[in-house]
Formats: sequence, structure tokens, C-alpha cells
Amino acid sequence: QVQLVESGGGVVQPGTSLRLSCAASGQTLTGWEIGWFRQAPGKEREFVAAINWSTYYSDSVRGRFTISKDNDKNTGYLQMDNLKPEDTAIYFCAISHRYGDIYSWESYEFWGQGTQVTVSS
Repeated sequence: QVQLVESGGGVVQPGTSLRLSCAASGQTLTGWEIGWFRQAPGKEREFVAAINWSTYYSDSVRGRFTISKDNDKNTGYLQMDNLKPEDTAIYFCAISHRYGDIYSWESYEFWGQGTQVTVSS
């Protein structure tokens, strides 16, 4: 049974950093795409970043967020720097072996439960 567990969320001030982790069990991440999505209250789930043999970012986070993965630890990461209040959301990680539209949440097969990130002064 595949399980993804996110961690690392919290309440931080604008301009600071957080690193989210996505630990996978029941499935090796080698050869799988990892995506990070977020959902703010009253808004739809939106793409943040993804990684396969390359990396992909939304315009709103490019240059501030960095996605990576460690196959040995079977864990994906999202380093978030220079956080802004508009980054406040629940962040979800997901994995896919379909190699479909990497920007679409519908392409992902397994999801974590999410971790809350709140950026506020």
C-alpha cells in the first residue's frame, strides 16, 4: 500500500523559509514523478512544482521554491524561501508513474494528506 506523508509545515513570517518533506512508503520513488500542489481556502488546488528528470515550477514560485528528491531516503522535498502571505495554503505532495500532464493534479496517482503552511506577520 502506497503512503505519502508530508511534514515541515508551520506558521512563519514573510521572508523566511520552510522545507517540506514527502516521505513515501510502499513504493520506491525511483522513476516516479513527484508533484507539489497547494490549496488555499476557497480556491482550487493549484500546481506548485514537480520533478522527474527535470524540474517544473509555477510562475508564482519560480526562483523562490526548489523541488528535489532523495531516492535513497525515498523522500521528496520542497524548499520554500522568501515566503509570502499568498503562499499560505495546505501543501500536498503526489506521485505519478503515468508521465502525463505534470501540471495537472489529475495526472497523479497517489496523494499525501497535506501539511499547512501559514505565512503571516
